[in-house]
Order: sequence, then structure tokens, then C-alpha cells
Amino acid sequence: QVDLVESGGDSVQAGGSLRLSCVASGFPSTPYCMGWFRQGPGNQREGVASLDADDIITYRDSVKGRFTISKDSAKNTLSLQMDSLKPEDTAMYFCAATKGPCLRALVLKSIQYNYWGQGTQVTVSN
Repeated sequence: QVDLVESGGDSVQAGGSLRLSCVASGFPSTPYCMGWFRQGPGNQREGVASLDADDIITYRDSVKGRFTISKDSAKNTLSLQMDSLKPEDTAMYFCAATKGPCLRALVLKSIQYNYWGQGTQVTVSN
């Protein structure tokens, strides 16, 4: 059974940092694409950062230069380092993975992902 478990969410002040982690288990092979998504109150789920099988990284524009996605294959862990956090980063953050090859043009689109974690809440206040 495939499982993705996120952790690291918290409440921080603007300008602060958080590191989210996602532990993957049960995958028959290394997922082709993994990513972080978020959904704020009243908003649609949006892609934040992704990492494909070729280690190509994609960020949404609003987090470039502030967020860093990385993976530790030995620990089956995907991480998201978030610095210079802003109130607009407040959201539930989800880890996701595909079970097959992914289209690079859709790496930040939720429709491409097959597996999802339960999410971890990030709240940024002024």
C-alpha cells in the first residue's frame, strides 16, 4: 500500500522558515514525479514545487528564491525548505507522487498525480 506522510507544518511569523518532510512508503519503484502542493482557505489546490525522475525541479513563480525542494532517496523522503515565509503562504501543504512517467509541462498540475498525503498545515502571521 502506497503511503505519503507529511510533517513539519507549524505557525510562524512572516519572514520565518519551516522545513516540510514527506516520507514515502509502499511504492513498487521510485515515483517518476513527486511534488508539493498547497491549498489555502477558499482557494484551489496549487502546485508549489516538483522534482521529476531526471531531478528536474520546477517552482511556481511566487516561491522561487524562497522555497527549495529536495529528496533523500535513501530515506524515501521529499523535503520542502521554506524561507522568507509570507502570510500568503498560509495553506495546507500536500505531498504527491505519480505512479508513472509524468509530463514535464504538467508537473505543477494536480491532475497528473496519483498519490496524495493527508497534508500538514502551515500558518504564517504578520
